[in-house]
Amino acid sequence: MLQLRPNCECCDRDLPPEARDAMICSFECTFCADCSETRFRGACPNCGGELVRRPIRPADKLEKYPPSQERIRKPHPQCIAA
Repeated sequence: MLQLRPNCECCDRDLPPEARDAMICSFECTFCADCSETRFRGACPNCGGELVRRPIRPADKLEKYPPSQERIRKPHPQCIAA
């Protein structure tokens, strides 16, 4: 089950469960669409994998399977100015 992380790990932008601009790789690294496109050109800076749109968890499943509350930030060189 996806963690649905709450933020972009580059710019720290909020990415709630219903965000249509949340991007993930197969390891669930999470970025906003802007950072994904402009800073990383669609490739995860952690693993090199493709960043794709994170699926939206159905609202009726969020209570039983809540999103993660843990905010993750990583010191990618592209994010220094973020």
